[in-house]
Amino acid sequence: MEAKHSSFSTSSTQQHTTPLPSDLPPIQAHPLSYELKATAQYARASLLQLPHGPLETPVFMPVGTQGTIKGLTAKQVDDIGFQIILGNTYHLGLRPGTELIRDMGGLHNFMKWPRNLLTDSGGFQMVSLSNLAEFTEQGVLFQSPVDGTTLMLSPEKSIELQNNIGADIIMQLDDVISSVSVDHERFVLATHRSVR
Repeated sequence: MEAKHSSFSTSSTQQHTTPLPSDLPPIQAHPLSYELKATAQYARASLLQLPHGPLETPVFMPVGTQGTIKGLTAKQVDDIGFQIILGNTYHLGLRPGTELIRDMGGLHNFMKWPRNLLTDSGGFQMVSLSNLAEFTEQGVLFQSPVDGTTLMLSPEKSIELQNNIGADIIMQLDDVISSVSVDHERFVLATHRSVR
């Protein structure tokens, strides 16, 4: 697997780049690795090596839905010691748009976050915004709660948006249904869509 170096660069020829702080490990040529550190019954502690540094698990992951942790700067979040932030693909796709984020050097550079990012697939909005969603075999057609425009979120589109964001960990688009649903046929359909 080839390492992606698009989010941060120390090259002075690129615009909108910020060098990594000197106390962080450099991005490695093969940044993805997993090491099991300890187990206790069904629990485990692990170390993931990701493109923007180590990630110890289990982990608390603050949610930066739109590329920010409300009320804190990226430096303050880093100073607390968080190793990863979650970004929301659907909401970042609406505002400010993943093309803009990509053109700014990825979400790491956009929000000045030197550590790891995980993006969800946008699938949770199938539940939280179900009144604005139409489910099809190709994906989910969302109507924006912001301006009424539509977005067809297919598995391919979800990956495209997440690649534009530049996350270290990305998620597949699942067919998500409410956890309190009793519709067995819908559950079976969603499961098959997610795993095929």
